[in-house]
Amino acid sequence: MKTILAFGDSLTYGADAASGGRHPYEDRWPTVLERALEGKARVIAEGHGGRTTVFDEHSSAADRNGANILPVMLASHSPLDAVIIMLGTNDLKPYVCGTAVGAAFGMKRLVQIIRSFPYGIDSSVPDVIMVAPPHVVATDNADLGPMFRGAIAESHHFAEHYARLANELDCAFFDASTVAVATPLDGVHLDAANTRAIGAALAPVVSRLLRI
Repeated sequence: MKTILAFGDSLTYGADAASGGRHPYEDRWPTVLERALEGKARVIAEGHGGRTTVFDEHSSAADRNGANILPVMLASHSPLDAVIIMLGTNDLKPYVCGTAVGAAFGMKRLVQIIRSFPYGIDSSVPDVIMVAPPHVVATDNADLGPMFRGAIAESHHFAEHYARLANELDCAFFDASTVAVATPLDGVHLDAANTRAIGAALAPVVSRLLRI
C-alpha cells in the first residue's frame, strides 16, 4: 500500500466557516481521496490553520511556518510515496507576504526540502503534487475580510505560478480552483461539498502519478 502525506493549512484540516469548527472526518478532502483510491493508499492529513509556505506568522500558539514543520512530518511519516502540498492562501495576508508569486517561491523551497531530506535506507524520495488553492472570494466577515484584503485578485494568479514551477521542478500539478469555490461566509474556507470535491478530483492525479 502506498503512503501519501497531505500537507496544508485549514483547508486540509477541514475548517468549517459555518460552524466555526471542523468538518466531519468523512467530508475532509484527504479522507475522500483515500476512499477514492480504494485501499491502494493511505492518506495522512497534516493540516494546520494559518500555515504558510515558508513565512513566520506568530499570531498562533503553534508554528505556522511550513518550512519549519515539513522536515518533522517527513521524518515522522516516512517512508512516503508522495507528498501533496496545498498551501499559499495564508501567504496572501498583507502582513505575511501578500503575493501569489511569493507563495510560489515558498512552494519551491518546500519541494527542495522534500527532495533533499536525508531519508532512511528503506525510503526513497517521494513524488510531489503541487496544488494551487481555491480562490479567495468577497466576504463581509469582520476578521477575514480585512485580513485578506487584496488577496482576491492575487489568488487568481496561484495556478499560473504554481503550474510554471511544477513544470520547472518536474512535479505533478493540480488547480483546486477548477473544482472548489470558497464560501462567502469568510471568503477563504470551503463547505463540505467543495472540500470533498478536491479529494475526488485529486484521485486520478494521484493514481496516474503512483501508477495505482
